[in-house]
Amino acid sequence: MLRAAFSLSTLVRVCAVAGALTLNLAAAAATPDTATPASHGLDVAGIDRSVAPGDDFFRYANGAWLKTHEIPPDRSSYGTGAQLTELTAKRTADLIRAAAAASAPGSDARKVGDYYASFMDEATIEKRGLAPLEPALRRIDAIKNRKDLARALGASLRADVDVLNSTNFQTPNLFGLWVAQDLDDPGRYAPFLLQGGLLLPDREYYLDASAPMAAIRAKYQQHIQAMLELAHQPDPKGSAERIFALEHRMAEVHGGRAESEDVLKGNNHWQAADFPRRAPGLDWTVFFAAAGLEQQKTFVVWQPAALTGLSALVASEPLETWKEYLRFHLLDVNARYLPKAYVTEAFEFYGHTLNGTPQQRDRWKRAVDDTSFALGEAVGKLYVERYFPPEEKARAQAMVKNLLAAFATRIDHLKWMSPATRVQAKAKLAALKVGLGYPDHWIDYSGFEVVRGDAMGNAERAQLFEYHRNLKKFGTPVDRGEWVMTPQLVNAVNLPAMNALNFPAAILQPPYFDPRRDAVLDYGAIGATIGHEISHSFDDQGALFDATGRLRNWWTKEDFAHFEAAGKKLAAEFDRYRPFPDVAVNGKLTLSENIADVAGLSAAYDAWRLTLNGKPAVGEAGFSGEQLFFLSFAQSWRDKLREPAARQRLVTDSHAPEEYRADTVRNLDAWYKAFDVKPGARLYLAPADRVPVW
Repeated sequence: MLRAAFSLSTLVRVCAVAGALTLNLAAAAATPDTATPASHGLDVAGIDRSVAPGDDFFRYANGAWLKTHEIPPDRSSYGTGAQLTELTAKRTADLIRAAAAASAPGSDARKVGDYYASFMDEATIEKRGLAPLEPALRRIDAIKNRKDLARALGASLRADVDVLNSTNFQTPNLFGLWVAQDLDDPGRYAPFLLQGGLLLPDREYYLDASAPMAAIRAKYQQHIQAMLELAHQPDPKGSAERIFALEHRMAEVHGGRAESEDVLKGNNHWQAADFPRRAPGLDWTVFFAAAGLEQQKTFVVWQPAALTGLSALVASEPLETWKEYLRFHLLDVNARYLPKAYVTEAFEFYGHTLNGTPQQRDRWKRAVDDTSFALGEAVGKLYVERYFPPEEKARAQAMVKNLLAAFATRIDHLKWMSPATRVQAKAKLAALKVGLGYPDHWIDYSGFEVVRGDAMGNAERAQLFEYHRNLKKFGTPVDRGEWVMTPQLVNAVNLPAMNALNFPAAILQPPYFDPRRDAVLDYGAIGATIGHEISHSFDDQGALFDATGRLRNWWTKEDFAHFEAAGKKLAAEFDRYRPFPDVAVNGKLTLSENIADVAGLSAAYDAWRLTLNGKPAVGEAGFSGEQLFFLSFAQSWRDKLREPAARQRLVTDSHAPEEYRADTVRNLDAWYKAFDVKPGARLYLAPADRVPVW
């Protein structure tokens, strides 16, 4: 779903597997049908031996592959994660189709099959045209005053935070709702209100004066006009100008990415009675009643200045402009369920213009994604039963055990950490809840009605089901076993406030995790990812949450100062990387993820060494065991991106580009020894300049 961004990445730390993260109409595009992981060992053929490992380790490990593989026309990026995502999508599609034919009416499996079939039924969608949207359009037409507008805005509130998009937690509505444990009282759920209302990826797309951004803005206005013309709305050109101007004013009051990622600035508790005084303009009593939140006394307002600014716009902007805005958003967000002309126009802007993707994906691939959004755990249950056997979960549990032990040992041997901080760190590590494959219990979809042939109605009911499911959490104990990712997703996540990790079944398979190869390759690939997520509980943001998830810095002042100094060195290291002549990596924006990469790789290396029990490592294909470990890590970040997509990620993503994540090996002493990297090599760092952090 296309959603405007707000950032809450401190509370949901997504791994962002290369080429596999985004699964939406704008950027998602599966690889060709033949794409599967290349082998069960190291991809020796993908190595470019003309590149010195110490000069560019990413291209040494992947250069030959980069030269011989093109990004498929329906993708904005392509790499190891994308190959696995495609394999998973094909498997999932087969499971969904089978479910439609073999399951009992009313069962979750039948709902999955019927939802998918409805999305695939283009003939019915074409025949119905805009009819499914007519009730909503009539409700917008009926808005006569500001109270009606507040009611419409409240009724559109959804629990639609999208963790699949890394730092972009997005909603097309004026505000977003996220129901999560209160940061001051982790035993209770609280409603988080967040800025929203934009359809471009970030406020910078509205405010950045550069020529590329200006060109995107011009094409966005053309897209708004085109969508309104398709729907035969009056004065489409004038409406497009007014809608864009309103969104531009919204962007001006939005909080920036750095501010939005600062949990200390975001944890603002407002009483319901405070809203009219602190954010005048919107009738909050009407808004909360329409949203079903009238019983909530306390809210967490993540970007208070934005909330105040957006509320003021509700009062100051013409009512007719707001109605035009609501009509366009309704059309745009639901384009995938409308006739082909709408789908094509949406892709041309969000897929082609924003991400550089030349070709629309096959509809069945989009249907898999949409079904997984609507019935994620029902689909996931089917996937786990077929593709994640108990022995693989046991093998993953053994790896996690080794990684936790390695991380504990590293904590014990940190010379700069005080005894008081060390005790707290060990307690947090012991309390860490690591979920592997699938959640402890599955979502009950019995209250979700799927009507075969009603694609848009199914999607609307899915959103309402998820919204009401979240509202029901209020007043109940916090469930640390709840997942924010589905089992069929190729990714991983750390939830600092839950002190919990999710590793879906789909990432725990080849080429990241493979029983048919030596364990050293697994530790270099999925092991580093697991270590990455563990380390998030102890990085610059994880340090703000204790073992229970309470917002409480458990570091001594001196220890935190040492950690911050190391972080500044690492940020400066990444600031020097320039993917394009006119733009550099933002070391501060990507700092937490870069710390996690270094720490995760270090812990994975130690954990692999533990498995040897003092015996020498066994090599293969002419490489030592140590070399295999680092090569497996670098090949796990194999990825190619189209320039528009790469530039978008530099603005919106808290993860550095994949090539620089692979080159983070330069901070580990063991890498220098493994590849005999000497002073003078481009990646060489003097021992004092390396940033091991943990």
